[in-house]
Amino acid sequence: MTDNVHSIERSHGFGAMAQERNKVLRNTYWLLALSLIPTVLGAWLGVATGITQSLSGGMGLVVFLAGAFGFIYAIEKTKNSAAGVPVLLGFTFFMGLMLSRMIAMVLGFKNGPDLIMTAFGGTAGVFFVMASLSSVIKRDLSGMGKWLFVGALAIVVGGVINVFVGSTAGMMAISVAAIGVFSAYMLYDLKRIVDGGETNYISATLALYLDIVNVFQSLLALLGIFGGERD
Repeated sequence: MTDNVHSIERSHGFGAMAQERNKVLRNTYWLLALSLIPTVLGAWLGVATGITQSLSGGMGLVVFLAGAFGFIYAIEKTKNSAAGVPVLLGFTFFMGLMLSRMIAMVLGFKNGPDLIMTAFGGTAGVFFVMASLSSVIKRDLSGMGKWLFVGALAIVVGGVINVFVGSTAGMMAISVAAIGVFSAYMLYDLKRIVDGGETNYISATLALYLDIVNVFQSLLALLGIFGGERD
């Protein structure tokens, strides 16, 4: 009798945990979809007004790093309060503004809109594959975290150096590495939600959003280098 009670309690416990994980995943997907709206608005505003065109070289890097890390700090501070979602959406608007400079450059190509749609489709494809893998892979992927962090740090350092060097070959190498690292990060972050390692949907959305933006930006850079057609 006691064993039966314990087994029922365990099954209820597992059911509640699974329900909570599904809720976090569902809320993350909804907020991730919502976060794309301010991103598009920010990118459109940046392209339409040219407000970010002057942010090149070191100045652009300082503005981006200060804004991005400031927002990320604010999101982590507010993730458990009602202010968390508006702060996250403010960050995605800022990221759209920062992306607008590259988008404007790509739109300068004759096939610019096609390249942007291809990069968007490619990013969506990567996300779909990683989301599918995260639901079927049984292995614990938590050990990947430290290696992915080192890879992301190397990409950031390489990107900062290349801002001043201005090497096309360097940009290509960084973009290829970023696609690989942040695609793997996407799988890692999704698996953490599926396994119950991430219980805050705002933090989960921030992590996945950064993965997606980095993959999209890197794909767009490669498409611009290899596929851009001049008039």
